[in-house]
Formats: sequence, structure tokens, C-alpha cells
Amino acid sequence: MATITEENYLKALLALVSEPGNDRGCGSVSELGQRLGVSVPTANSMVKNLHAKGLIEYEKYKPLTLTQAGRRAAGLIVRKHRLTEMFLVDVMGFGWEEVHEIAEQIEHIDSEALFSRMDRMLDHPTVDPHGSPIPDAEGRFETVMYANLSESQVGKRFELKALSQSTSEFLTYLTERGMGIGSELEILSVEPFDASMRVRLNGQEELVLSERVCQMLLVDPL
Repeated sequence: MATITEENYLKALLALVSEPGNDRGCGSVSELGQRLGVSVPTANSMVKNLHAKGLIEYEKYKPLTLTQAGRRAAGLIVRKHRLTEMFLVDVMGFGWEEVHEIAEQIEHIDSEALFSRMDRMLDHPTVDPHGSPIPDAEGRFETVMYANLSESQVGKRFELKALSQSTSEFLTYLTERGMGIGSELEILSVEPFDASMRVRLNGQEELVLSERVCQMLLVDPL
């Protein structure tokens, strides 16, 4: 069984190799260290340890990849995290901006029965409260590529499907404006000077969203 630190490394490497635009499906020790906030020597030492356990493919000066066993282990950690977030929101009534830190702790519990029960109680959700895919019981998942609202056309309607970032500050910002996964956004106009957008939310209220916010909203056309 992996330690909490090892699990965090596996999860971070999975996130790194799964990023949109990472066609190589790999990462570097320095990128992994930056993501975890540790030095390159510290990250390198852990990578060697995970390589010895057959979870990471590592060769000096070459990119890192997850082995099949490592990808499955990392996917199952992500599954526990995202199921927990969904349970906290849907069953316990937490706000979607409140659940990440709690899920960070619960994801390390080694109890298949607990998370299987969560999954059944939630009727087997495929995405978490932020629109991110929940891996299946084998740790497998597919990332759906959505468009950024900032790249979308005036006069079109879209459904908010996911977020490119889910910090508590950003989630609070969206909550205060009545926006969540599944919200409908109609683009009314785009400001030429700063690319901010005037949108109609759920066919009612009009809002002005900055370019930065629009870049973080991932949408599908209606």
C-alpha cells in the first residue's frame, strides 16, 4: 500500500500527464516538483522510490510516465477524491467551494467498501461538482474537451460543463453570481477593449464577465 506522500505524487503526475495539450503523456521531475511545491532533489528521490515499486517509468534525463499499475493507482485516488466531493455536496449540503480540502484528507482512506457505497448512494455519477470526470472502479477515465467561453461567438447559447480551475475563491465568485455546472449562458456582446463578455444567465439576469473568468468557463453549445 502506498503512503500518503506517494499517493500525492502519483495523483500529481497523473494530472500533469493528462493536461490538455500534453500530447506526450509525460512530464519532468522539475514539473512534478513545482506542482507539489518541493525541490527537484526531493521530487527525484520520491520518483526513484515509485520507479522501484513499478509505478513510474523513470530514466535519468528522460521524461516521466506512469506505468499501467501507476496510472490505475493514481486514477483510484482521484476517484476517491471526486466521489467524496460529490457526496459532500449532494448528500451533506456543502458548497462546491468548501469540499476540496476535506476530500484531500478522505481520499487517502483505504476502504473500497466506503467508496463503493458512496458511488451507489450517488447513483454512479460520472463527474464531480466541478464537472471533472470521476474515474471508474479500475481508475480509468476520459477527459472531454470543452471550449472556453472566451472563444465562443456572440448570439450563441452554451451550457457550463466544467471549469479549468476550481480554487475556492473562483468557486465563491461563481456562487455569488448564481452560476454552477449546468448553467445556461447566452453571449450578448464582447467588449473590444478588454474582451469582457456581457452574458445572459439562465435566460434571465445579465452579467459582465472578465476575459479571465471566461477563459476558465468550459462550455458546450446548446
